[in-house]
Amino acid sequence: MGVVAGWAAWRLVRRLVRPVLLLAVLAAGYLAVTAVQVWLTSRHSDPHKSQAIVVMGSAQYDGVPSPDLQARLVTADQLWTEGLAPVVVVTGSKQPGDVYTEAQAGAAWLAAHGVPAADVLQAGGRNSWENLSDAARELVPAHRTDVLVVTDGFHEDRSMAIATAVGLHPSPVPAVDSPIRGTAVIPYFAKEAVGVAVGRIIGYQRLDLFDHL
Repeated sequence: MGVVAGWAAWRLVRRLVRPVLLLAVLAAGYLAVTAVQVWLTSRHSDPHKSQAIVVMGSAQYDGVPSPDLQARLVTADQLWTEGLAPVVVVTGSKQPGDVYTEAQAGAAWLAAHGVPAADVLQAGGRNSWENLSDAARELVPAHRTDVLVVTDGFHEDRSMAIATAVGLHPSPVPAVDSPIRGTAVIPYFAKEAVGVAVGRIIGYQRLDLFDHL
């Protein structure tokens, strides 16, 4: 009787293990495909005549953009100088204890480099979803939906997806000379691959809410 019971238990385990393994293989394949898509988007830059440039927020230190944010601003400034869009939208709020928001630091940097204040819009946001949804609230009513999204290459795929979700028609322009490069970029790509994979399933707004929490 014990042998029969043991055989039945083994068959049950095999029946349970097979779908779990299949699910694991499918999940790994899905993540791998997503990682390739994130990488391909990071290598694609499409600067062209648009209606606005949107700069994704990054850290600032007492009103001075971090090297990462400055690289994005340099690229946005070049696009504006070339006449590819009439306005630049800088995004990002501030951390507790900060005096300036990321958007304010970005606007001040652009002003110091010759971009008129009238050509710079500020949007808030503690994460990517809020950055772009706040920017959309400025742009969509003004019928400025064709935008160039400037951020780090590894962040472009998720930013593009969110921009589309909030009613914009985005094109990627990864920041030139980002300080995040070489092997240092690997964990960022890994994080974005997981973020995009999960965001497609649960929605990017929920994803960024969980990330903020």
